[in-house]
Amino acid sequence: MEKLAGKVRAAVDKYHMIEADDVIGVGVSGGKDSLFLLCALASLRRYYPKPFSLLAITADPCFSGKEMELEPIADLCQEWEVPYIIEKTNLGRIIFEDRKEPNPCSLCARMRRGILHNICVREGANKLALGHHQDDAVQTLLMNLFYGGKLGCFSPKSYLSRKNITLVRPLVFCEEREIKNACARMSLPVVKSGCPADGFTARKDTEGLIASLEAQFPDVKAKLLGAMQRAGLDGW
Repeated sequence: MEKLAGKVRAAVDKYHMIEADDVIGVGVSGGKDSLFLLCALASLRRYYPKPFSLLAITADPCFSGKEMELEPIADLCQEWEVPYIIEKTNLGRIIFEDRKEPNPCSLCARMRRGILHNICVREGANKLALGHHQDDAVQTLLMNLFYGGKLGCFSPKSYLSRKNITLVRPLVFCEEREIKNACARMSLPVVKSGCPADGFTARKDTEGLIASLEAQFPDVKAKLLGAMQRAGLDGW
């Protein structure tokens, strides 16, 4: 946990993600990444030299018309003294029933993020933290290249002028396997995704491609991340 905490602190410091008196909304999907992010920021809050407060937010897509079972996460937030807001949405119905999206992930992510932005504005949070990690960054780089024919990635930190909110991703130096192991060691109450497309996405295919590249180039993810930083790509 100390090594991962150091990586979170390194990302926060490098990209100036936290300033004094920030109110940071944490997008909590119920998955391992967002739960670990909440845990890491709740821990960082105790000793970081710039005081800040947290607000956990879940935009429940209600896949297949079912609400997520979020009681264990609510209990965890109470234990960590983090206010928790659950917003029930119709995302599942809109994407899979009304629109019947063949490639739903991008639209779902944009719509869910828009909901999180609006909640942050409503609740007075000036920043929104998302749980994207190093693997997500590398996969996004390759997906943009192979599927879109462009060089691009999400930014570690970006300002949304329309909402007057700063988006931050404190896990960008953390590997997915590290986060998964940490969640298991801490017995965090991960909620299984009810998404019908889970495991059948372009991102999953790109993950497999990277795994095959690692057989020949074991440090390929670190090299790709380093290349983005050296090029200053999208704020890296």
